[in-house]
Amino acid sequence: MKTLIIAGLAAGLAPALLTPVWALAADWRSPDPAQTLVIDTTKGRMVVELAPQVAPQAVARIKLLAREGVYDGLEVHRVIPGFVAQTGNPNNQDGGGSDHPDLAPEFTFRLTPEMAREVAFVTEASDGRTGFLGSLPISAVSAGEEARARNGRVLAWGAYCAGVFGMGRQADPGTANSEIFVMLDSARRLDRDYTPFGRVIAGFDVAQALAAGEPPETPDRMVRVALAADLPDAERPRIEVADPAGALFQAKVAAQRAEKGADFTLCDVEIPAREASR
Repeated sequence: MKTLIIAGLAAGLAPALLTPVWALAADWRSPDPAQTLVIDTTKGRMVVELAPQVAPQAVARIKLLAREGVYDGLEVHRVIPGFVAQTGNPNNQDGGGSDHPDLAPEFTFRLTPEMAREVAFVTEASDGRTGFLGSLPISAVSAGEEARARNGRVLAWGAYCAGVFGMGRQADPGTANSEIFVMLDSARRLDRDYTPFGRVIAGFDVAQALAAGEPPETPDRMVRVALAADLPDAERPRIEVADPAGALFQAKVAAQRAEKGADFTLCDVEIPAREASR
């Protein structure tokens, strides 16, 4: 597929997020500022689209901690290249948490018929299917199971592809609190074992540039974490992402499928992003 980078891309947009020459305005959508987390770090800005349909408690907690300023200044205390970067503990170590109660697991969710109409499915097999709910990659039971589901609600879960954010926890599944992590590569073994709450839509290169180590010798920090809706208008990210229902996204999926052949998976698909006009 012939591609080009949109002129004037905002700082922090990953070089991999490319835009076909023929992309139309109808192919793009603007994330809800009330569901968009802005993480300014010592390496640059990451923008995360939250997924309250998948993990409502986790999303509510992230918003609360951001508004309380708990995340501001915290170290990225564990970074394993090719796997994960962790932060969010007030003690800057594994373990610990905020003053708020721990959260129950949200490892899976029920995909309603209304939600299913918003999903762009990219793979289908007898034992399940995968696609995107907004920018979050998900897996769900097969269409056959859906037809047999009571009230049309079928089991689904977030897929831990690169750029997905999740809630850290201890051995007990019900110990998620404030720690968060971002996937630096796909690790589907984490599916249904950790609560996913969003995905990076801009600034994945920032995540990849975070100082490595357990802990790093000189850790990077989250300087400020805020919802886009809470920022002054001039400081909000101006980003549009490809609509999974649009021709641009569908063409990208088709190109990746043709390139990968039988090895094609959900995690091969990156959602294009571009700077929006002001």
